[in-house]
Amino acid sequence: MVLNRMGHFVQYSYNKSTSFYPATAGQGETVSLVFDRQGKRKYLTPKERRQFLNAAAKSASPEVGTFCCLLTHTGVRISEALAIRPSQIDKELGVIVVRSLKKRRSNVYRAVPVPPSLVTQLQIVHDIGRVRDGAQISDEPIWAWCRTTAWQRVKVVMRAADIHGPQATPKGLRHGFAVAALDAGVPLNIVQKWLGHARLHTTAIYADAVGEEERSIAQRMWQDL
Repeated sequence: MVLNRMGHFVQYSYNKSTSFYPATAGQGETVSLVFDRQGKRKYLTPKERRQFLNAAAKSASPEVGTFCCLLTHTGVRISEALAIRPSQIDKELGVIVVRSLKKRRSNVYRAVPVPPSLVTQLQIVHDIGRVRDGAQISDEPIWAWCRTTAWQRVKVVMRAADIHGPQATPKGLRHGFAVAALDAGVPLNIVQKWLGHARLHTTAIYADAVGEEERSIAQRMWQDL
């Protein structure tokens, strides 16, 4: 039994695929990272992720564009993204070092690999790694926004990408990243590390999403008919 944020105890069951799924919840509540209470999808599909990135690239503000790209390619929480400083971008290793803000201990960091194009974008738009007048540029957070402002700017890009529903949020980008990683065959423990989950069974819940491999298996079944 696990006590959730609503104060209800939730019973988890374990199946042969090594994924934990919510079985029952207090007052009819169901806990899921991939579907809401009405059974609607909470994660972005690969097509929606591409639409979002395209809309972000056309954003009127380059700063909004880099922020949206970061969320898409790393799956970090919005508060974690807002805490990132230039010194946490490691160009040589091609990773962004993220402070895991939900850990009980402070100063817990994780490295998340990112495409070289994102590192280049960050350097150009935010002048990261440059030197002015012989002094290094300030290591203040890259995006000087509050959570509400960041959330609203992501929503604007979602609307521009014609993405609507429970998945059209920063959380939807995080969920979409996790599903895409598992669908690409990334080991579960690596996805856990990238997402900053304390427990493996939290990451395993994303296996409940239907991926390309599962659709391919179903298609072969339909062909037999």
